Amino acid sequence: MSIPKPVVLCILDGWGLSDDTAANAPALANTPNFDRIMRDGPSAQLITHGPDAGLPSGQMGNSEVGHTNIGAGRVVAMDLGQIDLAVE
Repeated sequence: MSIPKPVVLCILDGWGLSDDTAANAPALANTPNFDRIMRDGPSAQLITHGPDAGLPSGQMGNSEVGHTNIGAGRVVAMDLGQIDLAVE
């Protein structure tokens, strides 16, 4: 049996991933370690708004929404999303 490798969950609040560099501090900064991890290591990007985050379409997410979904391991309908679903 092989020994499992360690895993790190690194949440960078407010660190959006975009190729647009206008007013985008992470894209403009010198980030060699982050760049190497994204290039060489396994990584994933999460959608942090709308139905994929348990929110109504077009609704922006926040730290609470993101951490709730990550902690649950699934999409958790937020209060506003639940109200919209009930009305539909």
